[in-house]
Amino acid sequence: MANADIDETNELVSFPIQRTCPFAIPPVYTKFREESPISQVVLPDGGKAWLVTKYDDVRAVMANPKLSSDRRAPDFPVVVPGQNAALAKHAPFMIILDGAEHAAARRPVISEFSVRRVAAMKPRIQEIVDGYIDEMLKLPKPVDLNQVFSLPVPSLVVSEILGMPYEGHEYFMELAEILLRRTTDEQGRIAVSVELRKYMDKLVEEKINNPGDDLLSRQIELQRQEGGIDRPALASLCLLVLLAGHETTANMINLGVFSMLTKPELLAEIKADPSKTPKAVDELLRFYTIPDFGAHRLALDDVEIGGFLIRKGEAVIASTFAANRDPAVFDDPEELDFGRDARHHVAFGYGPHQCLGQNLGRLELQVVFDTLFRRLPDLRLAVPEEELSFKSDALVYGLYELPVTW
Repeated sequence: MANADIDETNELVSFPIQRTCPFAIPPVYTKFREESPISQVVLPDGGKAWLVTKYDDVRAVMANPKLSSDRRAPDFPVVVPGQNAALAKHAPFMIILDGAEHAAARRPVISEFSVRRVAAMKPRIQEIVDGYIDEMLKLPKPVDLNQVFSLPVPSLVVSEILGMPYEGHEYFMELAEILLRRTTDEQGRIAVSVELRKYMDKLVEEKINNPGDDLLSRQIELQRQEGGIDRPALASLCLLVLLAGHETTANMINLGVFSMLTKPELLAEIKADPSKTPKAVDELLRFYTIPDFGAHRLALDDVEIGGFLIRKGEAVIASTFAANRDPAVFDDPEELDFGRDARHHVAFGYGPHQCLGQNLGRLELQVVFDTLFRRLPDLRLAVPEEELSFKSDALVYGLYELPVTW
């Protein structure tokens, strides 16, 4: 077993690692995976962490109970300014809890995103997608697909799941964009977190007084039956579902459309045979792996990962992006291949913290791609590819704008 000894003699790579090309993984990830699969990196606050880049090792990190997700710990890796202070403005999010505490928070929500419940949402998702395409067709061309379609579709879907009034979605999205920017300073991140907390508190209070047939109302009723309503916990749950439910799906819509418009042979595959769309969706998820920050953990005890000893108190970052480009698992991983069976990717995580909403995300993307290209068969970029602006400064990769015409 190798020891994870800190090397003070070499200059460390800074993390997060910025993407410079939408199709290519930064070369440093490949170098690490081939030469030193668990390597030390330096974080924005000067702290250090072990970056894990092999697929099997990344899954081992995410499944190991000795590696904590609790961001409240003082030595937890900090990847953006104000991370800890912003988190302190909210009740603990489910994704930062460990063990029994995490299981207790996750259990009441699991059924909301089951395969059966999500499948029952398909007609409404189809209706929403068609409705936004109808509105888009009335607009003068070109349009920014991000603003008129990619953001509104998942935002409305998740708003209806929560029972949240859609009228405030633009305000929420503005705050979310600031929160998810790496370049937002500490005071800005704290201020946005305070505003989001107020916004969620109002939503919870309104739903307590006026329950409906929605996720939030059902959680309130469950808590009421168990002896009391935990308003801060409900507010944090709402914020987590909203952020995860709209930001990631919107970015994947943009990246998927961009990929198929710039690689028409891929689009031809799903046009010729729509039954291939589910595979295409998983391949897009694998290829882009848009959460650039990966899975962060703190060692609660000495732990061995891939024959490498990580000591108690040390920080670990498992790069799902690097894992999903591991040639030991995916043949020709730098190729976007819609014929590939990529469902074992780790874009949704792995282990106890695997994304609750993955069934919903997959379904939304399938409906979007099949419907958009069926109804707008001559959809195309309205600007040269090199003029597109990618989110290289954000915690979730994507496009800021996607001008299209038809």
